Amino acid sequence: MPESCPPSNLPVDDFLAPLCHQFIEILHQDDDILLINKPSGLLSLSGKNPLNWDSVHYRLVHGQKGVSPAFPEAKLPHRLDFGTSGIMVVGLNAASAQHLNKQFQSRSIRKRYVALLEGRIEDNHGQISAAIAKDKDNFPLVKICHATGKAAVSEYTVLERLEQPCRSLVKFTPLTGRTHQLRIHSQAIGHPILGCDLYKSESSEQMADRLLLHASDLYFEHPGSGDEFHGHCPCPF
Repeated sequence: MPESCPPSNLPVDDFLAPLCHQFIEILHQDDDILLINKPSGLLSLSGKNPLNWDSVHYRLVHGQKGVSPAFPEAKLPHRLDFGTSGIMVVGLNAASAQHLNKQFQSRSIRKRYVALLEGRIEDNHGQISAAIAKDKDNFPLVKICHATGKAAVSEYTVLERLEQPCRSLVKFTPLTGRTHQLRIHSQAIGHPILGCDLYKSESSEQMADRLLLHASDLYFEHPGSGDEFHGHCPCPF
C-alpha cells in the first residue's frame, strides 16, 4: 500500500475517494501484460483532486509494499469504474499497451461482467438497446436519449434468481463500451444494480454496501504471442 501522498498541481475537484484497504491481486504476469483483480472502491487512475492520488495505476507503478513489486512502465489500456471490481489487463511496455489499445478501440476484446440486480427478471436471456448521452445538467451522470445519444447494446443472461429480498444475478456482455452503460441499462429495464449510487430505485442503493458489479472475463489477443487469451476473475458476491 502506498504510504505517502505525492505532490500535484492538478486542478482540484470535489470528489474525495475513501481509503481503499484492499490490495490489487495479480492474476497473471508475463513479459508483456498483467491481469489484475481491481478491488471495489479504488480509482483506476489518480484523480484531479490531489488527495485522490491512490489508484490502480499509482499502486502498479510504485508497488504495493509487501504484496507486489513496482511496474514502472505499466499502462492501462482500459479502466473500470471506481465501484466496479474485477479483471483488468495492463500493458507492461509501450508496444503491448499500444497493441491492447487498438484491440479495445476496434471492439475486438470481449468482456463479461456479473451483477446483482434488484427484482426478478423474468426472461432468461435478453438484450438492452438504448442510446446513451452525456447529462450536461447532472455531471457525472449519463442519460438514455435516442435523439442525441450514441448507440449502446448490452446482452444479459440470468444466472440465478434470489428471494427475500427479490434479486437477479446476471451475466452481462456489453456489445458497446459507453460510460456507465451497464448501470444505466439496468436501471432502464427497472432492475438497477444493487449498491449503485447514481442509477437507482428508492431502495436499491441501500441493499448492498458496494456496487455489485464485477468484471469477470476478458477475451483478447495476447500482444506478445498473438494467441487468443482468456482471463478470468471469480465474482466475490
